[in-house]
Amino acid sequence: MNKILPDVADAAVEIVPYDKAWPAMFEAERASLQAALAPWLTGDIEHVGSTAIPGLVAKPIIDIMAPVAELKTSIAAIEAVKILGYVYHPYKSEVMHWFCKPSPHLRTHHLHLVPRDSSLWKEQLIFRDALRQNRALFAEYAALKLRLSQEFRLDREAYTAAKEPFIVSVLSQFSGSGQGAI
Repeated sequence: MNKILPDVADAAVEIVPYDKAWPAMFEAERASLQAALAPWLTGDIEHVGSTAIPGLVAKPIIDIMAPVAELKTSIAAIEAVKILGYVYHPYKSEVMHWFCKPSPHLRTHHLHLVPRDSSLWKEQLIFRDALRQNRALFAEYAALKLRLSQEFRLDREAYTAAKEPFIVSVLSQFSGSGQGAI
């Protein structure tokens, strides 16, 4: 059972080798999102998550983070991206508007509308950039993801939670923050 969208079967955690098509998939989606989200955007739409790190194994889901001024003033954006096939759910609604596409069972994209001045926005970029620049962290994270994907194959929430200590450690090293999982 899907903890984000109850009553919906969720796909198993599947980690695959890096796909060189992921950046192009992000760019295509960014173009559509840029138009749909224009009234709410406060900066550039970012490719985040493991598919944004060249060579890293990942769940084959393009994670996209779009900056908004604040969650309250971007509520209308929820309807705007539904037209593009995104399914909204109030997952971590205190820090973002969260979407998946095309469905919780078969995910190709995640979209996160995040306030640009928030710690979540900054931490996502710090973590991504740290893994892009540090090959030792990159290798450690890849091994962790592979191990956890076997251990928590049928529990996405547990898989994500189990990565938190590593993420907090990286954020502590590169930002002095290390406030929580991203």
